[in-house]
Amino acid sequence: MNSLHITAAPVSPVDDAINSWFDPIATWFGSIIFFPITIGELSFPFVVLWLIFAALAFTVYFGVIQARGVKLSLEIIRGKFSSKSDPGEVTHFQALASALSGTVGLGNIAGVGVAIALGGPGATFWMIVAGLLGMCTKFVECTLGVKYREIDENGVVHGGPFKYLPVAFRRFGKPVASVLTGLFAIAILIFGVVGGGMFQANQTFAQVRTATGGEDGLLAGPFASLIFGLIFAALVALVILGGIRSIAKVTDKLVPGMAIFYVVSCLLVLGLNFSNIPAAIGEIFAGAFNPQGVAGGIVGVMIIGFQRSAFSNEAGIGSAPIAHSAVKTRRPISEGFVALLEPFIDTVIVCTMTALTIIVANQESYREDLGAGEIGGVALASDAFSTVASWYPVLLAIAVALFAFSTLITWAYYGEQAWGFLFGRAKASVTVFRTLVCVFVVIGCVATFSKVVEFADAALFMCAFINILGLYMLMPVVKKEMKKYLADRKAGTLNDPDTADAVPVEEPA
Repeated sequence: MNSLHITAAPVSPVDDAINSWFDPIATWFGSIIFFPITIGELSFPFVVLWLIFAALAFTVYFGVIQARGVKLSLEIIRGKFSSKSDPGEVTHFQALASALSGTVGLGNIAGVGVAIALGGPGATFWMIVAGLLGMCTKFVECTLGVKYREIDENGVVHGGPFKYLPVAFRRFGKPVASVLTGLFAIAILIFGVVGGGMFQANQTFAQVRTATGGEDGLLAGPFASLIFGLIFAALVALVILGGIRSIAKVTDKLVPGMAIFYVVSCLLVLGLNFSNIPAAIGEIFAGAFNPQGVAGGIVGVMIIGFQRSAFSNEAGIGSAPIAHSAVKTRRPISEGFVALLEPFIDTVIVCTMTALTIIVANQESYREDLGAGEIGGVALASDAFSTVASWYPVLLAIAVALFAFSTLITWAYYGEQAWGFLFGRAKASVTVFRTLVCVFVVIGCVATFSKVVEFADAALFMCAFINILGLYMLMPVVKKEMKKYLADRKAGTLNDPDTADAVPVEEPA
């Protein structure tokens, strides 16, 4: 999840009016979706427990496939078992990059900063544990996203939860299946336009303005936000008009580039503070199991770590299968093996690098904020990067802007698939949606409707309840395909089209 409230401009009367009107709606909806579970003095959303329990259940059911299947995953990404005749739109690597562009972002920077500020260094350990468990959830949902996809006469793929949820819920009757899938689609659509469009644009403008001198800099004029919004919307339009193929061509270059730059930046900080690394690792393990920790002991630190991981890698939300379903393959399970790498990259690598960077830099802001969570997470990371050079946080701001852009274009695609499910995929209908996204990009740069964005966040996590219920019902189908795929690999027949898994719509076993 890449959610962080940054205001691009002073709150206007229009903002106030909309926020005031929407406040009771957002509060009511949020209280349902983020229903709190209280343990002693600790309180956390039930949806986090729902996501983590599912990840643990899938890990046990599939025999810890996230550990057993890593080598196979890397072989698939390299195209070892691929053929030019495989149906689909993008390669395995492009599908992974597109999905990662929707998750790798401010959640990996600001979210980690907040987790450490609230839960101490020990929260890092539990983030890693949750990320490792979430790998299996991605394995299940992305396999199903390909398993039940449809490819139209133009070669365009339509897949993801919009296809497998109706199959999962068929036993409840067609009306119930249609309602639940429709609610899922509405929630994805809301977040795609508001959270993924308007809010990411808001973040981008805020970061670029800060990097160019703030309120007295290049983007300080009264019309700066509007002009920036129009230019940014035009760039977004250039990418999303081409659909997933165009998005994949951008993300398969942008995401690796961003990730490499960010990891190298973290390594620079770690290198300059090399002597602090052993102590930092010791703090992480000690804090994870400290009964007198800053966040209410072991359980408190565990909850904070799990929560930030769930909000960062989106395992179980149902968003990633939309991107992964466009992959070129005859075997749905192959993309499940690719997708399980996503939480590993997002949480285990990128989030851990952020955490180590903040801890080893040991800046004053970090020490002051420990246990309070009052300083913004980006500020903690920015202060850590300033140990490289005083100007280095400017590069971080540019990276954050690129993270937000990649998230925006990917969520535009997710929203478009939901729009197509609800309103049809006619060319005129799709054009209306893409125009709507661009309009909200401009709005996001000039205004911040905070309560609307909070509503969108709640809508996204409503998807988790519906999606995971569907995954439970269809996991026997995934296990059957997994066993067949591993048997074919052992027999050396994975390149044989005659042994490829079929992609029929079938009832769960």
